[in-house]
Amino acid sequence: MTPELKARFDQITQSHPIVLFMKGNALFPQCGFSARALSLLQPHGEVFTVDVLADPEVRQGIKDYTNWPTIPQIFIRGQFIGGSDILTELAERGELADLVAGKPPA
Repeated sequence: MTPELKARFDQITQSHPIVLFMKGNALFPQCGFSARALSLLQPHGEVFTVDVLADPEVRQGIKDYTNWPTIPQIFIRGQFIGGSDILTELAERGELADLVAGKPPA
């Protein structure tokens, strides 16, 4: 990964409370996992989305940046959370709202 791409990811993930690297965009998700993640995040505020299909360098680069093999990838308050499976678990346990609000885990 180039230093420029790393700096771009740093800037994006630190500048928005909720960031979703996904296939497609908020108006037209292009995979079920991305659509699921978006639907779980939207009730908690504005979701900044990055369409990884629009740029192959970003699609591979985000995987290298997080050392996580799949898309979507979620960042909340600059912290990498994981993929849609982890996001679903957080929502089911009632922990997602607190995480978005910046509250420490119970």
